[in-house]
Amino acid sequence: MKDQLKVHLSQLLDKPIRTLLPVSGGDISEAYRIETADNTYFLKCNSSPRALHMFEMEANGLQIINNTKTIKTPEVLHYGTFENAAFLLLEYIESKSASAEDFARLGSQLAKLHHCTADTFGLALDNYIGSLAQRNTPHEQWIQFYLHERLLPQIHMATQQGLLDLKECPSIGTLTNTLESLMPSVKPSLLHGDLWSGNYIISKEGVPYLIDPAAYYGHHEVDLAMTRLFGGFGQSFYEAYQAVHPKDTQTASRIDIYQLYYLLVHLNLFGSSYRASVVSIFRKYF
Repeated sequence: MKDQLKVHLSQLLDKPIRTLLPVSGGDISEAYRIETADNTYFLKCNSSPRALHMFEMEANGLQIINNTKTIKTPEVLHYGTFENAAFLLLEYIESKSASAEDFARLGSQLAKLHHCTADTFGLALDNYIGSLAQRNTPHEQWIQFYLHERLLPQIHMATQQGLLDLKECPSIGTLTNTLESLMPSVKPSLLHGDLWSGNYIISKEGVPYLIDPAAYYGHHEVDLAMTRLFGGFGQSFYEAYQAVHPKDTQTASRIDIYQLYYLLVHLNLFGSSYRASVVSIFRKYF
């Protein structure tokens, strides 16, 4: 298949492919570095039934973010199917480790992205968080969006899979009361939606790029919550970001509440090792 895929991609690019080498590319899809005589590309392949739609929505999210001209994303070149697999072909970004200056640039540009707004929370299209479906049904009120399109679907999935007991899950009324006590009146901000440390790249030239988005319009602190879930970004990132979007006395509590969504996602994707973290937030806030 590898040789046949090289032929297919050569036809799409209208140039012969010299090498197609596997690279580390996350938990969901296979990833390859492709080289031609004059360029390098990044390829993701996945044979799951929903893979083509996942790649289509990934491409859509990359283009939405890139169109804001606030922060870069890799150029989307092609997506489609070949034999029994779907693929997504992107510009390849040569990367380096982030310096304090790079993190500050990333924080400043993310803050500019979050100034991009819309009339409602959500997005015109549903997409994915990891390999799980993510509903983006528009809502005028952020609390209703976060409750009905983020928390409740994941809680329901976890109880259906036996990963949570219904008795330890807060009621809709309790969830609503806590959210209303913590959430300010906010404008919709365009979010990356899954901004952990594996989903940004600093190019060799020091330019930040966002990859693998789960984009929608929400409260800007949701992206901040995900950056802090698995170790955090550099301090200069937060200083640059908060110079534009200052934190307040309830930001830390909201970060916990927003991390709850991602912990529920990880519980549903990877199993019971995330259960204690979910239950801890339930007990602390609900």
